[in-house]
Amino acid sequence: MENADQQVLTQLTRWVKSGQMAWLCTVVKTWGSSPRPIGSLLCCNDEGHVAGSLSGGCIEEDLLERLKDGKLATSKPELLIYGGTPEEVERFQLPCGGQLHIIIEPVSDKTQLAAFQQIVGRLEARQCIERTLDIATGKMQVEDKERFKHLSFVGDFEDNNNDGKVMTQTYGPRFQLFLIGAGQVSMYLAQFAQALDYHVVVCDPREEMIEQWPVEGVQLVNEMPDDAVRAHANDHFSAIVALTHDPRIDDMGLMEALKTKAFFVGAMGSTRTSAKRRERLLMLDLTEAEVDRLHGPVGLSIGSKTPAEIAISILAQLTGLRSAKQEEVATADLHKVATG
Repeated sequence: MENADQQVLTQLTRWVKSGQMAWLCTVVKTWGSSPRPIGSLLCCNDEGHVAGSLSGGCIEEDLLERLKDGKLATSKPELLIYGGTPEEVERFQLPCGGQLHIIIEPVSDKTQLAAFQQIVGRLEARQCIERTLDIATGKMQVEDKERFKHLSFVGDFEDNNNDGKVMTQTYGPRFQLFLIGAGQVSMYLAQFAQALDYHVVVCDPREEMIEQWPVEGVQLVNEMPDDAVRAHANDHFSAIVALTHDPRIDDMGLMEALKTKAFFVGAMGSTRTSAKRRERLLMLDLTEAEVDRLHGPVGLSIGSKTPAEIAISILAQLTGLRSAKQEEVATADLHKVATG
């Protein structure tokens, strides 16, 4: 499955390649209760076709009308603010006084097309790439990156002069999901997680399990899980989940996972199985604090029974924790900027 950014940018390149005029719109700032987060993308063409979303439907119709009428971003990027007045909030039904600050870019020439094709190529490879846009001139640069960073905007939003305004946005997988075991639950988890922008790694020491793995776009590792965890998942953006039901494999991976910087470590199993697992881990040179990091049974309690339902319950739990982690990282980044 393609993630949301990939869907939008792939459609954008198709339109431009076919000779159509198109625009890329990016949410660069929100205020109050905004329906879509910073970095959300929408592209549209001169025939009124759309991919992506900026507001869940609140402002798209107005934006399309203005673009088709030639009243906005005809040759260079423009910054547009929705919800700047009480009248606009009521007209566009933005919730709770929300505001959206949006950059609209016209995209039509071959130089721009080549840059966006490079971005799409990186997204297809589940890798990150950074794009820097000069709002005043429309010139942009792209650069391969190793890790996702939150969108940044330099300049005064209220100033009508675009000189000095620069947007920098990274596209690509934001978090990694490291799965121990190549079973059926892992298959569903891998498919769902890719649609949620995870880079997925599946580790299984059993060669036959790796050989018959059917899901594309996943990094496969045929190694012992402890070695693989150390090599691939020791960072704050990784979630590690053990799914084999085999203590000889799961425990080996968890021993290492609980010592890493991973923001989430979980293991599948019943409440009774999880209690026994905890006892074993405490006997394997792990502290109580380390073992307390383990989410077991993994997943939210939603009455899940089938492999697909179990995968959904795990990703639901991860989504809440990932959102908290993103907020923590964003706050840390702002603190670094403020303190120099």
